[in-house]
Amino acid sequence: MTRASLLFGGLLVLAVIPLFVQDSYTRHLFILAFIYAVIASNWDLSLGYAGLFNFGHLVFFATGVYTVAIAAKTLGISPWLAIPMSGVTAAIAGLIVSAPVARLKGIYVVLVTFAFGQLVLQLILSQSHLTGGAEGMVRIPYLQIGDYKFISDFKLGYYYVALGLLIVSTLYLLWVTNSTFGKSLLAVRDNEDYARARGIWITRQRVLVLTLSAIFPGVAGGFFAAYLRVASPEVLSFGTLSLALSMVLIGGAGTIIGPIIAAFLLIFATEAMAGIRGMEDARFLIVAIGMILVLRFAPGGLAQLVRAPRKKP
Repeated sequence: MTRASLLFGGLLVLAVIPLFVQDSYTRHLFILAFIYAVIASNWDLSLGYAGLFNFGHLVFFATGVYTVAIAAKTLGISPWLAIPMSGVTAAIAGLIVSAPVARLKGIYVVLVTFAFGQLVLQLILSQSHLTGGAEGMVRIPYLQIGDYKFISDFKLGYYYVALGLLIVSTLYLLWVTNSTFGKSLLAVRDNEDYARARGIWITRQRVLVLTLSAIFPGVAGGFFAAYLRVASPEVLSFGTLSLALSMVLIGGAGTIIGPIIAAFLLIFATEAMAGIRGMEDARFLIVAIGMILVLRFAPGGLAQLVRAPRKKP
């Protein structure tokens, strides 16, 4: 079965799930999985395809969250317009953070992007008149079409908007990775000297990949704010960061589809563990152990495990 048929089949299943699942909590988990899948798969574009290990994508997500919060609640802009704006502001944030890291390598990229995240966090906390500070912003306007309110249908409307966002993001990533630009990223990742000798401008490719991979995490952050109607500094917490990064590494860096599958597995697994007494605080430790085991025995992630049987005679 080809990757395209698997993708189409998976999307078809997700499209009909609300017809059989009426529980709003289960739909809520699917919506969270859609959001995290967008973050993880776009993070994979810079990490898995360009080999640029960074912590910037949670910042792009937070940028989208606060863009919608400020635009919709403070400025009175419709959330439908504010959500696309969040992709623009996230791309600008990606361009800003890419400037100092474009010529850096290894741990220095990690340190700079982590420091950028802390800078954004301090900016959120210090500008409380705009962001609400440590208390955040609440009662952000919800999505609405005419008299139809998305908060009144057991999350059905939000489910399909989130699914549509994931579909558009995935098609965008597949288009980028299969383009000439995407193939040049693989060359940069695998052998910079060879890529440079072939005329690939390394610095430009890194700037572009961080900027392009920031757009949809920003849009996902904007949708997240309109969905939960809350913007909080918690979106930059270490728990959120580690969960999203685990999805990339467990799913399989450089695969796009792998992190999406891992997003569903980890969201439902962590929520299931949260319902078990004594497991609330240990669930992220278990995820970390699972990530270590996957990286030890299947460095290519879940995608490698799926492909492995095909190699056997």
